[in-house]
This record gives sequence, C-alpha cells and structure tokens, in this order.
Amino acid sequence: MSNLLTPPLKWAGGKRWLTPILQDVWSQHQSRRLVEPFAGGLAVALTLNPKTALLNDTNPHLINFYQQINQGLKVTKRLSNSSDYFYRRRQEFNDKIRRNDFLTEDAAQLFYFLNRTGYNGLCRFNNSGLFNVPFGRYKKINYRQDFDEFSGTFKHWDFKNVDFAELNIESDDFLYLDPPYDSEFTKYCKKDFTWDDQVRLVEWLADKDGPIISSNQATDRVLSLYRQHGFQIALLKAPRMISCNGDRKPAVEMFAWKNMDIQLKPCKFLLEQL
Repeated sequence: MSNLLTPPLKWAGGKRWLTPILQDVWSQHQSRRLVEPFAGGLAVALTLNPKTALLNDTNPHLINFYQQINQGLKVTKRLSNSSDYFYRRRQEFNDKIRRNDFLTEDAAQLFYFLNRTGYNGLCRFNNSGLFNVPFGRYKKINYRQDFDEFSGTFKHWDFKNVDFAELNIESDDFLYLDPPYDSEFTKYCKKDFTWDDQVRLVEWLADKDGPIISSNQATDRVLSLYRQHGFQIALLKAPRMISCNGDRKPAVEMFAWKNMDIQLKPCKFLLEQL
C-alpha cells in the first residue's frame, strides 16, 4: 500500500474512501482491464493499479491534464495561493475556453493551479462552459512542479474524452462506474448529466458480460432503476454530508454490482446488503 500514488488533483466526491471495498473485489479480477467511464480524480485507478486501463471522462480539461502528464507535463507558471492571483489565472483559463484553445500544455498547468487553489476540489462550469469555482482560502498548499512519478503507470493507461456510449468495451473488461450523482448539481462540465443520461447509462450496461460495479446516490429512483436491470445492491454510509434546509445528515450511497457474486465484508461504511 505504501507505494501507491496519490491522486495529483483534489477532487470533490472522490472515491478514496470506497477503495478498500473495491480492492477486495478487484483482487479476484486483476488480470482484466479496468474501465472507468467516469474516471474523475483517479483515486480508484491509482489504488487498484491495473496493468491496463481505459479511463474516460466527459470533462475535457481533466483528460487534457492527464494526457499532458503522459507527455511529461512540468509546471513552469508561478503558483501563488492568493485571491487576486487566482482570479487572474481563472480569467486566463476561461479566455482559453472562449478561444477553444484549452487542450494544451499551458491550459493543463492552469487547470492544475485552479484545482489545487480553488474551493474544496470542486470542478464546476456555467452554462457557457466557463470555470466558476471560487478561491479556496487554504492556509498552505503543496504544489507539484512535475508529475514524473506518474509516467510509468500512465503509459499503460488509455485516457479518453467521449460519451460513455462511445467506449469500446471488451467482454472481459472490469467496469467501475461513478457517474455524476442523481442530485441537484449536474454542472460538472458544460453539458448536464440528466436523469435521461442515468437511464441511458444503465441500459448501455445491459449487454455487457464482464463484472460491473456502479456507485450513485441512493435515491429511490436510482435504486429502482438498477434493480430493474438485474443489479444486486448494498447501501453504504458515505463520509460526506447532505445539507437540506440546514439539516446536515450522512449521505447514503448505492453500491451496485452485476455479473459476479459479492458478499461484502462488514465495515464502518456498510449499512445493509439488499
């Protein structure tokens, strides 16, 4: 465990807390290719450390950052944990988006800086596709100047920026899906991930033969959707809070699987296996 790489980005909603459960399942499937249609901050991939992986995300800035790491990304820009500097660099990044000039090494440096310096690891865009996360107000930030330690791992992984339905899935692949959750916030990138997309995703999985695990917020309609498509389900208590009218309570998440047998071991997150 000590030699595992730490994700290079802060990532709200990351699944590092879930990786002990996933590792236990993955230990029986390590010869397979790991496929993540919603790779996010890479906490799962870096923990499972597959020999080969197909890692996709709908956020083009995120995938550009990973692809630039694969090409030897160095941070040559000044990195300053100050409000004025943050908003100037955010404006520079958004200007690149307006000019459709954001799939570059320079844009990857800006994305890294904004991610590490912005509020709470959020990645949020407005209807025009512009980054609108505010300054994070951290006392201290440990910025990286290079990402050389990732080069050996990333060279065996394929990074894509397409709709999940465009991915070429093989019968032996191990799929882990962590889509944008069924919640009010859907503006993870310029295009929303709607309820129709949630349904489309589960229907896309219907003819897949390999083992599948999916996580999502345990709303009634999500649980019903996955049950209708033959998934087995457990409920987990996530280490995050839901705020509704000022009443903060632990979030309950769905852990669903198909095409394999799983008996989850008792742990602090497991509420019940349905």
